[in-house]
Amino acid sequence: MLKKVEVQEKNFENYKPFISEAIKFEIKQNASLLRGKKIIHINSTAQGGGVAEILHSLIPIEKSLGLDVDWLVFSNFKNQEQFFEITKKMHNSLQGSSVSLSSEEKKLYCQVNHILADEISSISPDLLVIHDPQPCALISDFNEIPMISRIHIDLTNPNSDTLNFIGEYLERYDTILFSCQNFVPKNVELENTVISHPAIDPLTVKNQDMGTSEAEEILANLNIDCSRPLLTQVSRFDPWKDPFGVIDAFKVVKKKYPTAQLVLSGIVQAQDDPEAIRIIEDVKKKATEEKDIFLFTAIEQLKGISDLKFINALQSRSDVIFQKSLREGFGLTVTEAMWKGQPVIGGNVGGIRLQIKDGVNGFLVNSPTEAAEKALFLLDNPDERKRMGQAARESVKEKFLITRFLQDELKIMSGIRKR
Repeated sequence: MLKKVEVQEKNFENYKPFISEAIKFEIKQNASLLRGKKIIHINSTAQGGGVAEILHSLIPIEKSLGLDVDWLVFSNFKNQEQFFEITKKMHNSLQGSSVSLSSEEKKLYCQVNHILADEISSISPDLLVIHDPQPCALISDFNEIPMISRIHIDLTNPNSDTLNFIGEYLERYDTILFSCQNFVPKNVELENTVISHPAIDPLTVKNQDMGTSEAEEILANLNIDCSRPLLTQVSRFDPWKDPFGVIDAFKVVKKKYPTAQLVLSGIVQAQDDPEAIRIIEDVKKKATEEKDIFLFTAIEQLKGISDLKFINALQSRSDVIFQKSLREGFGLTVTEAMWKGQPVIGGNVGGIRLQIKDGVNGFLVNSPTEAAEKALFLLDNPDERKRMGQAARESVKEKFLITRFLQDELKIMSGIRKR
C-alpha cells in the first residue's frame, strides 16, 4: 500500500546564493540535531500538486544534509479509487463545500489509514510528517512516535461536520503546520500550531531562468503564436481554481484584443484527484464558446517536451498570468510566475493574499470582470507590467524559496521531543 518515492540527488551547497551565512549556519546546526533519526514524510501521491512538488525538492536537500529521511505515498491498495473519491470529497468539504461524508465513507477512510499504519510501524520511524487530510488518521495508531501534520489546504470556511471529524485527529499531533494564520480552525482546540508558508525550488527545470527565444520556440512547437497577446492559467482542473471564470474574463479581453490567446494548462498526473477528468469535460464545453483557447490536459499533447519546461516557457513568456482561485491553500503557481518576473492576477483568497500585494506586485480580484479589467491594464501598460514583475520576483526571493521552507522544517523537527 505504501511506496517509497525515489528522488533525484540535490546538494544543499548549491543553494548558497539564495541564503545568508547566518541562515546557512542555522540550517546545518538543526540538521545535525536530527542525524541518526529515521524521518518519514507521507502524502497521497508523488505527482501533481504543490505538496508533491515541494517534497521532490525538500527530501533530497535534507538527504544531502545527512538526514535519514524517506518519502512514502499511497500505492495500489484495495478500494483505492473509492478512497480517493472520499478524500477528494473531504478536500472540497474542508474548503467550503456543503457536502459531508457519510458514516460509511468515514469508516473506509479510517480503515485504509489503519492498514497503512501497520506498514509504517514495521519501519520503526523516529518522526512522521503527515501531509494533508488523506493520511491524517494515521495518528490513531501511534502513541509514542512524534508526529507533525502539515495542512496545505484553505480552511477559511470549512464544512463543520468534516472539520470536526478531522479535528479529532489533528488535536493529537505534536505540531500542526498551516500555510496561513487564518487557516487555523477556530472551533477546534489545537495546540502547537505553526505558520509556515510553502515555497518553490529556484533550481528546478520549471523555475530556472529561461531565455525568450527558448520559451518562444517551445510554445511555437505547440501552435501558440507569441506575436499575439498570450494569457495563461497553470492549474489542475479543479472548480476551486475557477477555469470557468478565467474563460469569462478572456472573453472580455478579446473584445479589445481580438487576436489574444488563452492557455489553460493542467496536466493530469495526481492519482488522488478523480474529479479532474470530469471538470476537464465541462471546461472543454465552455471553451468552445470562444476561439483561441488552448487546453493542455495530457502529457501526450506536449510532443515530447517535458511538462516542466513547458510550464516554464508559459510562465516566462505569457503577457498575462491568472490564478483566479476561489479557495487556495497557497498557490505555488503564483509563486512560480512571480519568480519569473510576472505580476499575477490572483483570486483574493487564502495563500494568494500572502503573496500578492494588490497593485504593487500583482492584482487581487473577486470576479471575472475584475480579472478582465486587470488583464487589460497589464496589456495596455507594458512598462508598468515590467515594474510590477520585478517587485514580484524580489518578493519571492525574500519569502518563498525552498531554503526558507527548509529552515522552518528543520527548526520544527529538531524541537520536537518524544511523547
